[in-house]
Amino acid sequence: MRRLRCLVSVAAAGVVLAGCSATDATSGSVAARAGDTGSLTIGIRLDHPGLSEQTVDGRIVGFDADVARFVAAELGVAEDGITWKETVAAEREDALRDGTVDLIVAAYSITGERQQEVSFAGPYFETGQDLLVRSTSPLSGPESLTGRTLCSSSGSTSAALMSERFARSATLVEYPRVSECVTALLARRVDAVTTDAAILAGHVARNPELLELTGQRWSTERYGIGLPKGDDETRDAVNAAIRTMIESGSWRASLERHLAPSGVEVSDPP
Repeated sequence: MRRLRCLVSVAAAGVVLAGCSATDATSGSVAARAGDTGSLTIGIRLDHPGLSEQTVDGRIVGFDADVARFVAAELGVAEDGITWKETVAAEREDALRDGTVDLIVAAYSITGERQQEVSFAGPYFETGQDLLVRSTSPLSGPESLTGRTLCSSSGSTSAALMSERFARSATLVEYPRVSECVTALLARRVDAVTTDAAILAGHVARNPELLELTGQRWSTERYGIGLPKGDDETRDAVNAAIRTMIESGSWRASLERHLAPSGVEVSDPP
């Protein structure tokens, strides 16, 4: 059984990257199974340019994909031992609970509500909610959404926040995937799309003459790696892997390669 590396505990924005002792993972943990079998099923998104998407030749590329591969390698799983499974926002908690996936690395914001159902390692990245509009749109932020139609992905923190704060002034349309919202925006079926700025920036980079961000962020989203509730051994092992990725320079290199070209600021890790 693979031995876990130790990590000095680091407090990060209220979430602790907890340390682990140099002891074997418990037999029931995801980390133990990964070390024993050399395999992991990882939930990911396939429509987030810069974060995670599937290329025409079937490769999974982006910052989240790099994080997932690095963590898997630290758990003893080579890339060919990873089974990727698309996991949309509304399905994430169920997928971890029923064992459909072992880990989720999919722009997964850490929230108190979600922590009642699943455990998180991290955070490994921080962004904020923004608004995507057509370049010719007069919309400048959430305060200008009165009477407008807004699109977000179902089950996301963005959709929940919009429903809570702007339900009376905007009509909210939800699709399983952000890419479907972007298609609706380009087709003029909706007036704006909201989700994390890091996700939206990738779509702007794909359509720079047609789309833009308002640049007004009204939330802080801290991405974590989702894992089964109560699997502390795996949480500690994944936290150790995240810290190693940051300290090795791989974390920043991946951000600069995948997100910086879309205009996302490459800042210090959370």
